Amino acid sequence: MGTERTRILIDAGLSRKETFERLAAIGEDPEKLDAIFITHEHTDHVTGLGPIGRKLRKPVFLTRLTAPLIDWHGEMPPVEAFQAGSAVTVGDMEIQSFTVPHDAMDPVGYVVRAQGLKFGLAMDLGYLPESVKYHLRGCQVTVLESNHDLDMLKVGPYPWSVKQRVMGRKGHLSNDLVGEFILNDLDSGAHTLVLGHLSDHNNHPEIVRLVAETAIQRRGAETKLVVAEPRKQSEVFLF
Repeated sequence: MGTERTRILIDAGLSRKETFERLAAIGEDPEKLDAIFITHEHTDHVTGLGPIGRKLRKPVFLTRLTAPLIDWHGEMPPVEAFQAGSAVTVGDMEIQSFTVPHDAMDPVGYVVRAQGLKFGLAMDLGYLPESVKYHLRGCQVTVLESNHDLDMLKVGPYPWSVKQRVMGRKGHLSNDLVGEFILNDLDSGAHTLVLGHLSDHNNHPEIVRLVAETAIQRRGAETKLVVAEPRKQSEVFLF
């Protein structure tokens, strides 16, 4: 895509040190980031945001309702607040936001378009409404959560109230719901599907892989499946 490509970071759930180490491991300089985009205010998505934002002084994009909920723990970096559902342009990228069903104030997913490539990301959502499926159509690359195995969740260590939250329509996607999406709605010509946000206690990468691969085969697609395991850096995707 050329040497002067635009670079954005979506969410900042790791510490500044961990984030910079992950970027360095794939040959990316954090100082060359053009912007940071946040999906919602939960701590596992914004833990490192304050230190990262203050160090880089790059614009942080997040919705108008999410912005007041962020605890910056010090000086606030440049903030660009937008209305959920709107699109912004950063360099050669158009970033379209869309609302997702989750128990945060104003959670969003993103579709990024640049140089003929469409990339979609939907993390932390209890189900896949038609509006989300609409935005993910035509994505060559989709990053989607496959959070839990329903049977493991039911017998797992969480309190019942937490289990209800995770299973709810504003909770997290189960492997089975992801399988249904692949079978019925994933574009058969999609190049890559990345499944992540796996629960440590209520899921296993091989279960995720089995459910998703079975659905891909039943659909007759040739989509590449990547399971992003917790605390492991995934491969780099080049187009």
